[in-house]
Amino acid sequence: MRKLLLYIFLLSLVTQINAQPYGEISLVTETGTTKIPTYTREKTIYFSIKDFAEANSVNYYYNEKNRKFELKFENYLLKITARNPYYVITERTTGKQRVFQLPTSSYYKDGRIFIPLVFSIRIIGLAYGKELILTAPKTLLVGNNIDGVNIDLFTEHGIATSNTFFNINGLKVSEKANGTLIRVYSNKQIPSYYSSHRDGVLTIIFRQVSADVSKTNRNNLSGLINRIETKNAGSDTEFKFYVGEEYSTNEVMNADGSYDILITIHNKVFTTAEEERKAREKWEFDIVVLDPGHGGKDPGAIGIYNIKEKDVNLEVALRVGKLIEKKMRDVKVVYTRKTDKFVDLYKRGKIANENGGKLFISIHCNSTKKKQTSTNGIEVYLLRPGRTEEAIAIAERENSVIEYEDDPSRYEQLTDENFILVSMAHSSYMKYSESFADMLNSQFKHNTRLKARGIKQAGFYVLVGASMPSVLIESGFITNKRDINYLNSSSGQQQLAEAIFDSINEYSKYYKQQMEAEL
Repeated sequence: MRKLLLYIFLLSLVTQINAQPYGEISLVTETGTTKIPTYTREKTIYFSIKDFAEANSVNYYYNEKNRKFELKFENYLLKITARNPYYVITERTTGKQRVFQLPTSSYYKDGRIFIPLVFSIRIIGLAYGKELILTAPKTLLVGNNIDGVNIDLFTEHGIATSNTFFNINGLKVSEKANGTLIRVYSNKQIPSYYSSHRDGVLTIIFRQVSADVSKTNRNNLSGLINRIETKNAGSDTEFKFYVGEEYSTNEVMNADGSYDILITIHNKVFTTAEEERKAREKWEFDIVVLDPGHGGKDPGAIGIYNIKEKDVNLEVALRVGKLIEKKMRDVKVVYTRKTDKFVDLYKRGKIANENGGKLFISIHCNSTKKKQTSTNGIEVYLLRPGRTEEAIAIAERENSVIEYEDDPSRYEQLTDENFILVSMAHSSYMKYSESFADMLNSQFKHNTRLKARGIKQAGFYVLVGASMPSVLIESGFITNKRDINYLNSSSGQQQLAEAIFDSINEYSKYYKQQMEAEL
């Protein structure tokens, strides 16, 4: 009896640890924003279906005794039962039904039914006839109407019906100017994968999942991929992508907020065969490209004491360059600018490529909208789609430089999902970029008076064009009094430059070791 009570106590304790108190998400509709209660358990967010219905003025029926909830949309009825992973969709005109199984059950807490957010919005959106878009982890947008919805669309969108045991139930192929983006719909977390490219066939094997091959095979595709063949092999699923000669690189990544997988297959829009040949032949670490951000008519951020970001960036870059020229005589320094002049973002990467750069370092200063802030410290960024609101905001601020350029439209294909593909062009350099970023962060932490805020990722346009390992440094906040006093002082600029130089010197040894091993 004592053991049983102890077990019940421990089980209760674990449940309390895994389940978090109520939170909320913002539901954005045409009429405004409403806060909807949420419940988080084992890192999965559940939201109150009753509050969702009321916020959207959707009729519903709730049976408290059986804890069944039915949403009454214009064309469909959606029935949800507490502590149950099954949703029932009924077409109002015909009575035709479909049953769908989610990876997790709904929960009943304090008189409300909470349903899993990321697994439910696709089903609810189709039944509702409106786009439901998760624009941030805690913001749900009710968007445009979906035209021509019929009950068969539910399985086409990769939602598993209860009469199938497939984990992968569909995919979406999106052709972009610079490659192909494939979203693989999965109702289960895929633990690992293996990929290889040989004789025009890219093979990706997903471990411990099964696929409905009738929904994932594709023929006569017109883009970079000619066709897609899928087969289940034991406990794994094998995808074969038949790609053309323009194939360059690929990468597989988890889609944020779901079990879906994004596969990016990139073409050679940013590189040429001649550039790749030169890169292979000239592998020596002999050229570093220093990119002082902003310049000329573009002052960058304006900090305390009206100090301009462009001036700090240039001074630090020049100091780094002098150290390289003095202490690494076999390494040439290339500057995207050495004076106070304006340089287009795309030209900075072009300068790096034309000079055969082996490392691209873009130097900037951080800032906040508030002129005097307590936010301080230095950050290192890698080229990847931003994962936090802060990183996205910083990238947007730095990318806004294009308003000074004669043709801002040249960057249009770098927006939205296209940017995922663009950043994947750097996948072959990412190992080196990450290693250099680690070295920088360590130097900043131990050898400067600035707070090291770590390594982050965001979509900086300036890094896109540089076909080499690249990082962007946000060297302190010029809207923070302590940071700007440091950044605007000769001693602070020198200390920062020496930290960057020491990282370059360390990286050059690492790079040479890696190249020797690969060759």
